[in-house]
Amino acid sequence: MNEQEQALQELAIYGFTILESVVDADTAEAMRETLIRCAEEHGTEHTHRGSARHVSNLPVLDRIFHQCIDHPRVLPLLEHFLQPSLILGSLNSRIVRPGDGYQGLHSDIPVYMLNMDTPVMMNTVWMLDDFSPEIGGTRVVPGSHKSGLGAPPEGFEVKHETQPSAPAGSVIVFNGQCWHGGGANTSDRTRHALFGHYRKHMLVFQLDPHDGFPPEWYEGLNERQRQLLRMQKGIGALHAADAHF
Repeated sequence: MNEQEQALQELAIYGFTILESVVDADTAEAMRETLIRCAEEHGTEHTHRGSARHVSNLPVLDRIFHQCIDHPRVLPLLEHFLQPSLILGSLNSRIVRPGDGYQGLHSDIPVYMLNMDTPVMMNTVWMLDDFSPEIGGTRVVPGSHKSGLGAPPEGFEVKHETQPSAPAGSVIVFNGQCWHGGGANTSDRTRHALFGHYRKHMLVFQLDPHDGFPPEWYEGLNERQRQLLRMQKGIGALHAADAHF
């Protein structure tokens, strides 16, 4: 079984998979340093389900993040579940600092959109630091994508969550219906990660990449990236995903 076949089986059974070293350590470090700069210039404080630093709409902030949009080891897994007509709903960052606590477990899909046959959303977590439980790595509850629930029921004790450890440059891919959440950072290092949120074509962007996209970057996008960003006709069409189909 090759990597893609193994990953698809894991996504079907567990709701998530881990692709190690999708980008090399030097690339992950360059992305991390760029993200730190972006966080200083554009970051905001979020306390929803847990404290962290956020940076939104990364495709309009630096071209280094464009390689995450359509990476050949990641995109085929997303296309398998969402069809090739999928869009990149958003590419953001959640930065967990020493002392930041647990993020509450949740699904990214509203309850009324949960679908046990096929999800309407998939997520990717790009690790820009070595992930471990101590640094606050992402937690996932295996099999929860089949629960039909948007979060653990009140009073339910989640006994079987997992917190993957992997080197910087690795990517977690998971069904958006999976219960997941950031870990508590008990280390002395900050955890940097990117979150790519992909959606079926009939849904709108979470954050519109047309909003603030530098015109001089357009020629640097390949055709597949333009399709995923709904930029085939240029960058002037705000909310292009809304009426694409």
